[in-house]
Amino acid sequence: QVQAQPHSSHEDFPQHLILLAMAPKEVEEDASSGSEGGFGICYVREKIIKDLREKVTGGKDITREDVDKLTDGDGGADIDPAEMMVPVDLADLGDDIEDMDALFEKLGPKGVAEAFIKAQDNFEANKGKMEPDLVPKPMTAGEWKALADQEDMEDMEEEDLEGEEEEDEDLDEEEEADEEPPAKKTKKA
Repeated sequence: QVQAQPHSSHEDFPQHLILLAMAPKEVEEDASSGSEGGFGICYVREKIIKDLREKVTGGKDITREDVDKLTDGDGGADIDPAEMMVPVDLADLGDDIEDMDALFEKLGPKGVAEAFIKAQDNFEANKGKMEPDLVPKPMTAGEWKALADQEDMEDMEEEDLEGEEEEDEDLDEEEEADEEPPAKKTKKA
């Protein structure tokens, strides 16, 4: 999985989608070593991607709200924990996934829906290129939310550790400065 960092500029788009829905870290590492440029694994709501596929196929109108439902804009709180989430491969979107507002401006709701449908097709076509035991599997929304919460906690712990290391380095530098020997006195003959 290629994992983007959360961005505060996406208040109107589900931020946990921007986290690319927390595929296991092993998939991230395996994907980054792939010759195809890796995978951009994201989990979306199975029933919504099916609905969007039917709308696109049937030539029906698609709104941004329809697309936003892929992950639900309320931190997953409105998703039934038993509902299925399926992996998709957003690697083709590249950095465009970083700014969903710009992506909607560029492609429109139908274009974004088509991009996610293509991402699902890409995942199905390319999962054979992944290590068999690292292929992301569909999971319930409850499992997905627990994984996302676990990743959030790990990220916060990493940030805390990084902050502590920086503080330790600053203290070490201060201690070293305090420990410098006084300048030697020159002897007079």
